[in-house]
Amino acid sequence: MDAELVAFTGVAAGMIAMPGADFALVVRNALASRTAGVATAVGVAGGLLVHTALAVAGLAAVLVAVPTLFRTLQLLGGAYLVYLGLRALRAALRPARRAPEEDGGTRVGPGRGLYQGFVTNVLNPKAPVLFLSLLPQFVNEGQNPLPRTLLLGAVVVVLALLWFPAIALLVDRLGRWLRRPRTARTVEGVTGGALAGLGLTLLAGSVTH
Repeated sequence: MDAELVAFTGVAAGMIAMPGADFALVVRNALASRTAGVATAVGVAGGLLVHTALAVAGLAAVLVAVPTLFRTLQLLGGAYLVYLGLRALRAALRPARRAPEEDGGTRVGPGRGLYQGFVTNVLNPKAPVLFLSLLPQFVNEGQNPLPRTLLLGAVVVVLALLWFPAIALLVDRLGRWLRRPRTARTVEGVTGGALAGLGLTLLAGSVTH
């Protein structure tokens, strides 16, 4: 048994399960519909696949080494999260709230959910640093780093494909309760505040560094 692979899987599972922007977005879109939530989850996994490719190609190292590129990614990612958060807060604060799947009059369909999940994850500036710092720790000396890194990256993507769709399906399972007007507005407000708060944190970090 590959003990280091097992250890990496445990560490990666903990990091994937940790609530963050991806988690909040999947929950929010799963309130609109099961397909929107699952599509968002697949988009998140697609973003992780991009980060894996960047790490393997060594581009993540370039991104970390050039502060201007890193700050630009922080600004873009932060601004996008704030945008999503404010839209969710606006929907939560509407006096006469329409159907939960509506977001500013626009239905959150599978295509939109896939796009939002992908962009939110790809624009996360912490992901390249995470991949760059974590993956090498589980590559043994003397091993060919390319296949090993690909394997570790694949583990992360598979875990994301298991965890985030499960969250979307759970939210949909509880949908009858979660979609009650008062509950839906509370969930929308909480997830919107979380997204906006995470975005503001990224923006503040890009300014102070």
